Amino acid sequence: MGARGDAADPGGSDKDVVTAPAAGAKRSRVTYISWAESCSRSDHTARELGGRSHMVYEGQLGSQVSTVLWKYWLQGRTTARILRQEQPDVVFVMTPPLVAAIPAFWYAWRSGAHVVLDAHSAAFMHPRWRWFQWLQRWMCRRAATTLVHNDHIAAVVERAGGRATLVPDVPIVYERSEAFARPAQFTVAVVCSFNYDEPLPAIIEAARSVPDVRFFVTGNPKHLDPALKAQMPGNMTLTGFLTDEAYGSLISGADAVLTLTTRNHTMLRGAYEAIYQGTPVIVSDWPLLRESFPDGAVHVDNSPAAIAAAVETVRREPAAFKAGAAKLAAAKLARWSATKETLSSIGR
Repeated sequence: MGARGDAADPGGSDKDVVTAPAAGAKRSRVTYISWAESCSRSDHTARELGGRSHMVYEGQLGSQVSTVLWKYWLQGRTTARILRQEQPDVVFVMTPPLVAAIPAFWYAWRSGAHVVLDAHSAAFMHPRWRWFQWLQRWMCRRAATTLVHNDHIAAVVERAGGRATLVPDVPIVYERSEAFARPAQFTVAVVCSFNYDEPLPAIIEAARSVPDVRFFVTGNPKHLDPALKAQMPGNMTLTGFLTDEAYGSLISGADAVLTLTTRNHTMLRGAYEAIYQGTPVIVSDWPLLRESFPDGAVHVDNSPAAIAAAVETVRREPAAFKAGAAKLAAAKLARWSATKETLSSIGR
């Protein structure tokens, strides 16, 4: 989980992230499809594999029952067009939504290409998709592999008869064209999407208890409960939508990144985005997150007191936590090197 906010996108988004393969290297042609407004995991996986990442999203249609079928039909048509044009050997598809993979499987059936599902935790755990687990299992059995964030979800995929590849995170690189004008006070970037599993009331109360700390909260305010917005103290700032460059500048320039979830078995994308920039993180105290962030991190029980105490802990020892974040980033890069080789071999 991680969010910059939502861009105004009346015609749908189709963003390319392209990296040319090294001279003489033999690589499969990779296309990455995400039915979302933005996803750094998709973009940077495609970049690492020398492929193209496409955000296919008809944002103007929203997600209402009255419009979602039309929205999915349009996004499916766009996806099919992209695949016809690019003729990839391997199609990576972010799920949810699960239906995003249907055009990819159709293309693969006709062309002999391979489909790789990048299944975020919500594909298995969000209430919206629980009724569609039969479809998720069917797709996992037919995919070349399913990328998952943790061992718990990997076991779910394998029980369904699919193959799972553990990819907790991918290296994140941001352009530095926009500098974050950070204040003089200790600064915390709160990576938020205003989703149901984020303990925002506790974060607000914690911020109120440390008035000399500045909190910059990402995410589109249209998803924020007005009652919660009214409770925010003066040291909290809503950033609204941020470009990739501005978001990268924020989490690179902050003293700490705070991102929390009340849902077990959930990877926090905002946390590993921060670690790759060398920024310490404050994350929820779940087993997965303790394993994924052993250095450069403080783990909290999502209570206001624990969140405020974690902020003070990082503020007392900033150099030690920065060093821990750099150590963890190096370890993650080393792990990714082996994962990248595994993914690059698909379709060869």
